[in-house]
Amino acid sequence: MLQTRQDALGERFRLQRTAFEAQPFPDNGVRKDRLKRLLALTGRHEAEICAAIDADFGGRSAHETRLAELFVVRAGIRHALSHLSGWMRERRVATSMPFLPGRNRLIAQPLGVVGIVSPWNYPFQLAVAPVTAALAAGNRVLIKPSELTPAFSALLAELVAEHFAPDELSVITGDAEMGKAFVSMPFDHLLFTGSTSVGRQVAIAAAANLTPVTLELGGKSPAIFDPSCDLDAAVSSVAYGKLLNAGQTCIAPDYLLVPKGQAETIAAKLAMAIAKLYPTLRDNPDYTAIISDRHHQRLRDMIAEARDAGAEVTEINPAGEELGATSRKLQPTLVRNAGVNLRLMREEIFGPVLPIVEYDGIDEAIGHVNRADRPLALYWFGRDSGNRQRILHETVAGGVTINDCMLHLVQENQPFGGVGASGMGAYHGEWGFRTFSKEKPVFHQSRLSAGALLRPPYGKTFERLFSLLRHIT
Repeated sequence: MLQTRQDALGERFRLQRTAFEAQPFPDNGVRKDRLKRLLALTGRHEAEICAAIDADFGGRSAHETRLAELFVVRAGIRHALSHLSGWMRERRVATSMPFLPGRNRLIAQPLGVVGIVSPWNYPFQLAVAPVTAALAAGNRVLIKPSELTPAFSALLAELVAEHFAPDELSVITGDAEMGKAFVSMPFDHLLFTGSTSVGRQVAIAAAANLTPVTLELGGKSPAIFDPSCDLDAAVSSVAYGKLLNAGQTCIAPDYLLVPKGQAETIAAKLAMAIAKLYPTLRDNPDYTAIISDRHHQRLRDMIAEARDAGAEVTEINPAGEELGATSRKLQPTLVRNAGVNLRLMREEIFGPVLPIVEYDGIDEAIGHVNRADRPLALYWFGRDSGNRQRILHETVAGGVTINDCMLHLVQENQPFGGVGASGMGAYHGEWGFRTFSKEKPVFHQSRLSAGALLRPPYGKTFERLFSLLRHIT
């Protein structure tokens, strides 16, 4: 069965490669037509998409799916439609004096066949947002969605087949073995969103074909409370950012750095903010479940390890409910005084568990961030401009939001991507278009060029002209 699926993958890849070779530079009208069909797919099937994702999670807030997935994707497609003509236009580039009156141009050339490997946590957004950029750039696209969201993956394959020819855009479903086969294909570009450990394996597989990769990974993204921050507003933002999708967000605040002596006060404020957002848990459709039993048990094990090691663990259950043995919902959990060697402090948490760490001065906060791998996101709350600039200049992160959480992700006029262990490359808006294009430099020689005078046989004319070139450069 696996071999049959892999044969189908190879056939679909060859189909798209042939189609691209027949139309290597689709014009503006073709690209806009594809984007409009992608927008129609997003707009016409909202209820089905929400229902499929809810089924896969065993409880996923439809409001969060509509806001964090469908709305974000629609905004990205509309942005691409509005700006595509400008992105496609040949760019004028200055020409150095010795080469005038020749002229330089940059042409955004489609790459060919692009592979997108999307994760389970935001299965629609993190598949369709990069597809938007790849189609805008004029490519053919294959998508491999996660095997952890089988209902959604099947629906996505069905919807894509309804709106696109298989040689334009196609979905390949299957398990992890199919995923390995997928990333081993000789794509012209491969974008992977997922964990850092799997991202390393994807990069190795792609390297065999010299396939360029964009890796959107994760890591331990800090939220830092400066002594100058509006504490109530900061707590409210972190509570929402941490518990959106039950913390299963690559840019969710992974841990909280607070001024020395404030952890207990901030934990109490967080508990109240969480209870306001989610007054009940068990039957609350706003509170999302953990994606699988394995992930649920992993989080429970991390909490148990911290408790056994003497950390202060606060589980927030405003209505005092029994969540039930079969539910994958996990209580929001705050952890103080967690040792640095605990899994909670070493691994990306990816769930509704928030360690609170005290720091003594801005130098210690910066040092804490810099001792770890470079995070995908960093959040800073405060009014002190000096401390803000030190955080921005002395730490390295994929992106930053000041005085809120996660909003840098949805800025179509800014790139989104990681750095170091949190990823490489970027997309969104024009940066996505450029990621999936080859910016091809072209030099147009002028009939008035004197370049022939620098060719053999060399003599006095060469020496005079070469001396002039040295002088003017």
